Amino acid sequence: MLKGLGSLGDMAGMMKKAQEMQSKMAQMQEDMQNIMVTGESGAGLVKASCTAKGELKGLDIDPSIFNSDDKEVVEDLILAAIKDAQTKAAERAQEEMAKLTEGMGLPADMKLPF
Repeated sequence: MLKGLGSLGDMAGMMKKAQEMQSKMAQMQEDMQNIMVTGESGAGLVKASCTAKGELKGLDIDPSIFNSDDKEVVEDLILAAIKDAQTKAAERAQEEMAKLTEGMGLPADMKLPF
């Protein structure tokens, strides 16, 4: 397309790829709001759901764990479930980013955004 322009043609190609990547990154960020992951603790007695961006959306607690003597245990289980969900969200976000960078011909371990 811009063969006679030498390095300017390369620059135009790079700019086009950068614009494509910016568009795909914006779409991925929007998609991450809709991807849900669930973390668990206490063998599934406490479940926390969050988006792939790490935003907590729901908490499901089995009623069998409610005992006033075990308040601290319940609190620990809730925190553990939330942390598990956030870890899974971060992993899922990294997987989605790897798909994007791979599709653009970039190294899979490239950290974006810069």
